[in-house]
Amino acid sequence: MTSQKHQHPELTPPLLWVMTIATGLIVANLYYNQPLLVIIAKTYQVNDAKVRQVAALTQLGYAAGMLFIAPLADMLRRKRLILSCLAVCVIALLASAAAPGINLLIIASFFMGVFSLIPQLLVPMTAHLAKPAERGRKIGFVMSGLLIGILLSRTVSGFVGAHLGWRAMYYIAAGLMVVMWLLLFVMLPEVEPEYDGTYKSLMTSLGSLIKQERALRIASLRGALCFACFSAFWTTLTILLKENFNMGSDVAGLFGLVGATGAVAAGLMGRLSDKMDAYKLSAFTLLLVLISFVVFFFSGHSFVGIIIGVIVMDMGVQATHISNQTLIYALKPQARNRINTIYMVTYFIGGSIGTFLAAQAWKYWRWEGVCVVCILLSVIATIFHFANQKTIHQIRQGV
Repeated sequence: MTSQKHQHPELTPPLLWVMTIATGLIVANLYYNQPLLVIIAKTYQVNDAKVRQVAALTQLGYAAGMLFIAPLADMLRRKRLILSCLAVCVIALLASAAAPGINLLIIASFFMGVFSLIPQLLVPMTAHLAKPAERGRKIGFVMSGLLIGILLSRTVSGFVGAHLGWRAMYYIAAGLMVVMWLLLFVMLPEVEPEYDGTYKSLMTSLGSLIKQERALRIASLRGALCFACFSAFWTTLTILLKENFNMGSDVAGLFGLVGATGAVAAGLMGRLSDKMDAYKLSAFTLLLVLISFVVFFFSGHSFVGIIIGVIVMDMGVQATHISNQTLIYALKPQARNRINTIYMVTYFIGGSIGTFLAAQAWKYWRWEGVCVVCILLSVIATIFHFANQKTIHQIRQGV
């Protein structure tokens, strides 16, 4: 029987800060390579298609880690699992830095992606440790760290790559992971598992959770549709800036700084979700996503309009994401990591679909076509939300 001490350690402010910083620094591992691909290609004398496999395999590894390793946090001791994954991540980063050939770098990048799944363990752990009345605020705080990590990673790696070389970025990242390993070893409490079964039964239970938890299906679909819109926009922004404004990818990167509002929205949404009616709040955030693409539709040649749209879209998408997480983490405490796995895998599938639809829409109808597709996706998400008002209220009343 799990002791009360293990079940409910205290989520102190210093611990919350360490978990937030760890989340931001670890998720950054996934994005360091993106601004470095040109330099890496020159080092190994390979073409663009080959070097892009470095970034693609990193993201594929992250998806594989979410699907096949994250559920283990319901079956194994979480602190031990997190520290083990982080140790392998350090090895993968060092292997990437020292890779003598592009193929070894690709393989190392895949495993670095797999074992950088730790943010998908720390966020559910935050929900577990937080008091129910503060859960939304604490999740929002950690998610702010994650978003800032994504935001700053490309900027930092671009600067380091330009001045110290791309290998230096991997060595620096490995050093940061060692520091985080030590901090988590000292400060992170152990959480005993509540699932008693085999890995096969653990993975099989994912299907059962999808069938049993209607609220999980609602949140997953809302999240997938929003992330589809988000991915569609960022996939086509560079092309739009080149064709309509004669600006390059460097300017597109600067729009990520505008997206910093998403980090602010994450923290604010967490606080509001603890105090306000979640159904009404989510309806508002979904409408923000819809409104943003209406703004984009009329801003194909307006730089200011695109900036406004980015702010509104990022706030809507990130706030809806926090709302979804607050909803699903209230379902089954003993299955939080499996629930998070289902939600996040669906979320990323939505992003892939959005990227595909955006490519097709741009091919036939250019920027306006992309906006119309995203408006339709936003409308579907909003209608679906309104159609499930009763279920959402029932779940919130049971929190």
